Amino acid sequence: MLIKQNIIQEYESAISMLESKIEMLRYSDSTKRTYSLMFRQFLRYTYPKRLSQILSGDIYAYQHHLVTTRKCSRSYQNQSINAIKFYLEHVLGQERQYFDLQRPKKTFKLPEVLSADEVARILKATKNIKHKTILTTLYSAGLRMGELLSLKITDIDSEHMRIWIREGKGCKDRLTTLSPHLLELLRIYYQQYRPKSFLFEGPDGNAYSPTSVRKVLYRAVKDAGIRKKIRPHTLRHSFATHLLEQGTNLRYIQTLLGHNSPKTTQIYTHVSSKSLEDIRSPLDNLVATGIFER
Repeated sequence: MLIKQNIIQEYESAISMLESKIEMLRYSDSTKRTYSLMFRQFLRYTYPKRLSQILSGDIYAYQHHLVTTRKCSRSYQNQSINAIKFYLEHVLGQERQYFDLQRPKKTFKLPEVLSADEVARILKATKNIKHKTILTTLYSAGLRMGELLSLKITDIDSEHMRIWIREGKGCKDRLTTLSPHLLELLRIYYQQYRPKSFLFEGPDGNAYSPTSVRKVLYRAVKDAGIRKKIRPHTLRHSFATHLLEQGTNLRYIQTLLGHNSPKTTQIYTHVSSKSLEDIRSPLDNLVATGIFER
């Protein structure tokens, strides 16, 4: 019994070290949660072996188990491999690990995209000013969920009509467009809620939670009578697609989205050239055409 308790403590210590290393390297909270979960599940599979007894054969056997027994997705298997490699390389300091594993290819799926009319219906269905501002910001600026929740009041640059994204994906800063209509909505929201630091704060004064954003969106989608499976990231996909449909150059959209490679942006199709200073948020088109009224 004592031996088993010691092994469990050893495992918990290893997971704690992995999480600490992730924090030191400033990986995202999402990566920390994913790697921690994946590594924990690997250790459950190897239990009751001690860490020093775990060999490469155990890693191969676990990956085979994920594919044949648990029928896990390609993405899940890739995340599992990455978590184990991270522990070996960054926590134990071993040489870069090469496993003779056929990493599963990711399936190519086109993103779910909303039409302009559907976006307008979702925004109209959102009556609470804070919730409306959150969803409008996601769409109007093409933000990732984490980028939205990390926004500070000072990141809204109304003088130059732009939004600063600090340490976005890949720990990179970037700029994206600030719609005049979003700015007006932000000012109304600010007058009512008076956030102190984060642009969108929860009840405790910390950043608004991802779960709350999802609930707000799901409720709005339901109220709008839309049956598509919509996630917050769908608004970002829609932002990019609508820019393309307006004739915005793909290179500028790549910059606004913060993509490293144009190949990532090309999923949204090809478009004609347009200068950066002429780019307008697709939200402006909704207002200009009368599809959406605040």
